[in-house]
Amino acid sequence: MQESPEDYLETIHMLSLHSSEVRSIDVARHLGYSKPSVSVAMKRLRENGYVNVDANGFLTLTESGLSIARSVYERHQVIAGYLNSIGVSEETALKDACRIEHVISEESFQKIKEIYTASVK
Repeated sequence: MQESPEDYLETIHMLSLHSSEVRSIDVARHLGYSKPSVSVAMKRLRENGYVNVDANGFLTLTESGLSIARSVYERHQVIAGYLNSIGVSEETALKDACRIEHVISEESFQKIKEIYTASVK
């Protein structure tokens, strides 16, 4: 999956952790994108089986969408936490994690996760 769809899925997941009702406009506001751009993306995600949209316009992730969203979200959290723990400012760590989470190999991520998890304990 490419970066943009992963960002949308991660955003829906993050917003759903704070509210049981997530709409496209919430995603647009969070990401700073236009409502039409998000609507097109939601249509693609729905057609590919990652998102469901009910009659009221509320978004929910399918099992496969949630699986991807959780994975990207975990990568984001761990990478940002690790960067912050080695002295990178929180703002920079969050921005860098947004980019790194999409391209890092599973092997590298697991090693960073091991080191970060051990340092937090």
